[in-house]
Amino acid sequence: MKPIEFTDSNFDAEVLKSETPVLVDFWAVWCGPCRMIAPIVEDLAKEYSGKVKVGKLDVDNNQQAAIKYGVRSIPTLLIFEGGQVVDTIIGAIPKSQIVQRLKTVLG
Repeated sequence: MKPIEFTDSNFDAEVLKSETPVLVDFWAVWCGPCRMIAPIVEDLAKEYSGKVKVGKLDVDNNQQAAIKYGVRSIPTLLIFEGGQVVDTIIGAIPKSQIVQRLKTVLG
């Protein structure tokens, strides 16, 4: 399972109306720390397949969602549940810390 490509046009359907929690990686091609956590996001997409929807949103091509959620620095990971942001992770952090935050949401 690869991360889903979220866009401004599919954000409502894929993220806000999702039946499962969603991890959204706000990133950009030119962002070094974003490239550092990209393999982690890919691992999480595989490991949490069926439990958490994992995807990436390129802030250069999809500015509406980034502006709506106040994303000012990247990488920013937002965890959504029931259409609401339930956790915010800013910066490149270790996978173990992201997993810990996901487990909190999953119970």
